[in-house]
Amino acid sequence: MEWLYSLFFGSGIAHAVLIFALVITVGILLGKVKIGGVSLGITWILFVGILFSHFGMTVDGEVRHFVQEFGLILFVFSIGLQVGPGFFASFKHGGMTLVGCAVAIVLLGVVTAYVLHAATGTPIPTMVGILSGAVTNTPGLGAAQQAYADATGCNDPSIALGYAVAYPLGVVGIIFTMIFVRYVFRVKFEKEDEALAELAHEQKFADKVSVEFTNGMLDGRTVEYMRDLVNRQFVISRIMHPDGEISMADADSKVHVGDRLWVICQGEDTEAVVAFFGRRVELTDEDWGNNTPNAELISRRILITKPSINGKKFSDLRLRTKYGITITRVNRAGMDLIPYQGLELQVGDRVMVVGPAKSVAQVADVLGNSLKKLDHPNLITIFVGIALGVLLGSIPLLNVPQPVKLGLAGGPLIVAILIGRFGTHFHLVTYTTMSANLMLREIGIALFLAAVGIGAGDGFIEAIADGGYRWIGYGFIITVVPLLIVAVVARKWLRMNYYTLMGLIAGSTTDPPALAYANATAGNDMPAVGYSTVYPVVMFLRVLTAQIFILFAL
Repeated sequence: MEWLYSLFFGSGIAHAVLIFALVITVGILLGKVKIGGVSLGITWILFVGILFSHFGMTVDGEVRHFVQEFGLILFVFSIGLQVGPGFFASFKHGGMTLVGCAVAIVLLGVVTAYVLHAATGTPIPTMVGILSGAVTNTPGLGAAQQAYADATGCNDPSIALGYAVAYPLGVVGIIFTMIFVRYVFRVKFEKEDEALAELAHEQKFADKVSVEFTNGMLDGRTVEYMRDLVNRQFVISRIMHPDGEISMADADSKVHVGDRLWVICQGEDTEAVVAFFGRRVELTDEDWGNNTPNAELISRRILITKPSINGKKFSDLRLRTKYGITITRVNRAGMDLIPYQGLELQVGDRVMVVGPAKSVAQVADVLGNSLKKLDHPNLITIFVGIALGVLLGSIPLLNVPQPVKLGLAGGPLIVAILIGRFGTHFHLVTYTTMSANLMLREIGIALFLAAVGIGAGDGFIEAIADGGYRWIGYGFIITVVPLLIVAVVARKWLRMNYYTLMGLIAGSTTDPPALAYANATAGNDMPAVGYSTVYPVVMFLRVLTAQIFILFAL
């Protein structure tokens, strides 16, 4: 049975694969266990890795280091690719307030950690590990470990130990803050729902409205003339004439007093557009569709799947001129966009096309509309992006006193965000299905956590016994103090909706269990909206501040 003992406690590729597979399997199974409705989820992999390593089931250092860094790259690159299209949009439509609050939470966390370092004498590397665990941010842990290794040429296991010790109570502290704010401010969900209903209309990205045209000054003018005159983005999808006949509108369509218009515009422009044309009337989608005498006039969502369309503008395709159709909306990542001639299309977009059935079918052929094509992964984009990310992460940015780099966490994350947003300019197909993206992300974080745990297991018990138990308290302070300060400001002075505030708290700590709790409590998707708004910026700042904290202290 010597071969079996060697397989578990020896060395070699088979041993490494077996240990990683077992650590990840056991960790994922334990992650399904909930205590008080809360689970540590995939983070259990870290603790299982520590346990295996403590009992002698370790992995060769070079192999473990490669798995750790490659897993981290896969994880952050997948996140960046997913959030890239919405990263810059998060600064618009009220997102600046949320992002500003999230940035304040990140910076206050760093300040709190430094104050604890100065007051207790805890080494900076250990404190950065505690900070990463307290805010449940794994990429920050990876960035700190790499920054320390690059600067000193060796690893500090206390970084991972601090993370592991602080993480569990970090999750509890985040949820505790949500509950504390709810009871201190006596939040009534009924009032929050009323405010949410008003906010939902104001912040809708695309709004549909029926308008009776009464502007006699513009009687007989074309749609294109009026669009230039009002200087706002809108689309007139259909025109209902006084006799009840419905026709499809295009840029050359003339509008007369008494016509009724089906207008699609941005939510904040709705009132201005309605006032410009005339007055709002109540017509349903069925009224616009079922009353059409021309049975060939249909509306259909078409999926863009042809790589040749990627990055093209509507003005390049000239769909309206060639086929006599109207594009009323573009849905990208669940968000409706107002189409305009300069809008760049991406593979994975869904466009709402209105027109004769034959023309709509032709447009579907032009754009692709094949779900099967989206099932094929775009590996070129992924690996080109990873290569560029590694190059960017290796560039020395500052020398104070050691070279500051974005590293293998920051570099790929930034490149992925940029590719996700601007990749179409270079004809890169950035679309990946949600399942494919999630698979890459979960594999990456599982490998990373397993490698970190296996590397930190040796000496874990001794570190706790020698005073590491104090780190639990430090981590709880780092978790709660910044969240409470910003939450009070956001609620009392910024009048932030409680549902959105819960999303801000979960997003600023990049904590999925807290988001799950917030969603279950709210019963709507507002916490998820707040979470996704601040998540990209927070993820970037957590990686960057962890590295800077390490390097400035050396």
